[in-house]
Amino acid sequence: MARAPRAQPAVAPEAVSALGRLEPAGDVRKLAAPTTDFGGSPRLSELLVEEGDRVAQGQVLARFDNGPTLQAERRLVNSRITNLSSQVMVLEREINRYRQLARAGATAAADLESRELKLIELKGNLIEARNQLLKTDTDLVNTELRAPIAGTVLRLQSRVGERPGENGILELGASDRMEAVAEVYESDISRLRFGQKATVTSENGGFSGSLGARVIRISPQVRQRQVLSTDPTGDADARVVEVRLELDPADISRVRNLVGMKTITRFQP
Repeated sequence: MARAPRAQPAVAPEAVSALGRLEPAGDVRKLAAPTTDFGGSPRLSELLVEEGDRVAQGQVLARFDNGPTLQAERRLVNSRITNLSSQVMVLEREINRYRQLARAGATAAADLESRELKLIELKGNLIEARNQLLKTDTDLVNTELRAPIAGTVLRLQSRVGERPGENGILELGASDRMEAVAEVYESDISRLRFGQKATVTSENGGFSGSLGARVIRISPQVRQRQVLSTDPTGDADARVVEVRLELDPADISRVRNLVGMKTITRFQP
């Protein structure tokens, strides 16, 4: 009698691994330079942060070269306001005196009228100067770039002496919460699911040990990724899907200042 074939032991599926990076889970702000009255941007005179720096909300990040000019303009406008205010005060006293003289018939009504018209003109000039001071103060605020949120400087787009272009000055990310981004090969994406656990390690030893994570988003788009020579898993353009993972809260403090660091993610079967 022929023997029944022996059952082969089940082979555990190989875990999916993917290269990726660390990113902030919150807002990423692209901070631009202010626009001058002539439609351009002032030059950067000071850049007070570097990539990877942690900053507080309201912290000064950069200064622009139009600051001294606007400070001088503000002093001139203040001087004009003081001068006009004095002229208005003197003319008001003079008009009160001429009103009394006109009632007594001691001066022509035309003299009083000309002074009243002059007072209206001076008060108009004073209002204009005060409005100019408000505008100058607003422009002065914009000679400094301040952080709109607490976070990490992700990327510098401009340097001292340059006029910032369409890419702005820098990118600021709210890194109180961090995520891992994994670029998973299209052929492996069917083996992933929402909530799936994973471990994240540094590709180049930027941090020790591993980070706990779970899948929170699988992109619906497939795109081409140029495989690097250091990637042993491919030798040509690769089709990948971006998968975002939430890091365990206990691990975030270890990598809060490592935005952009290259990682390797290993998904649990």
